[in-house]
Amino acid sequence: MARPGMERWRDRLALVTGASGGIGAAVARALVQQGLKVVGCARTVGNIEELAAECKSAGYPGTLIPYRCDLSNEEDILSMFSAIRSQHSGVDICINNAGLARPDTLLSGSTSGWKDMFNVNVLALSICTREAFQSMKERNVDDGHIININSMSGHRVLPLSVTHFYSATKYAVTALTEGLRQELREAQTHIRATCISPGVVETQFAFKLHDKDPEKAAATYEQMKCLKPEDVAEAVIYVLSTPVHIQIGDIQMRPTEQVT
Repeated sequence: MARPGMERWRDRLALVTGASGGIGAAVARALVQQGLKVVGCARTVGNIEELAAECKSAGYPGTLIPYRCDLSNEEDILSMFSAIRSQHSGVDICINNAGLARPDTLLSGSTSGWKDMFNVNVLALSICTREAFQSMKERNVDDGHIININSMSGHRVLPLSVTHFYSATKYAVTALTEGLRQELREAQTHIRATCISPGVVETQFAFKLHDKDPEKAAATYEQMKCLKPEDVAEAVIYVLSTPVHIQIGDIQMRPTEQVT
């Protein structure tokens, strides 16, 4: 069923980064259900190809197009946008979802772990944002939308040393989203910028963060009723369905039982 306010997006193109699982996959599915063309990218596209087949067999009105892209490599990102331009004209919605955490503390963490987080969580997001805006501008798209999947860790610092650098990258996303909103206003465009900041979402995130302690990772999701990826996807649909004169700056959403 088409959601009120989503009709204007039908047959237009959305880019979703990190679409191979978790929040990204849920967002990609939700957009296809609303009749959009969705380019879903990740370093490995097997899961996205499976999701695309599921969406097709379910008879959803949109289409999911898998695209392999290493977001830590700017040339890969630029090549992806070039392919989108030549095959699908350009991007109308950019969902910067890809993000990662490494258990590298500030006092003893590895520089490589810090770089991995910074490259994907901050630089790739910024490059995709820039290229999406240029794609909109060259086609005179004045109602596009850029949505950054942030985190509650972009708004407070937990007393958990393995998340401190990750939190710094998410604070950057908070600042980048507001800076983007201001620059879009200076450019006298109606393109909107939003970030969505979930708390604990039941994905593979904790298992990648605590990759040497799967029991600790599992406990993250067992101590309360967590958000589901579909809950975040629902927030994305809400943001996109709002009238063009409304700009949602940030949605902060937690499990009801989450303390911090």
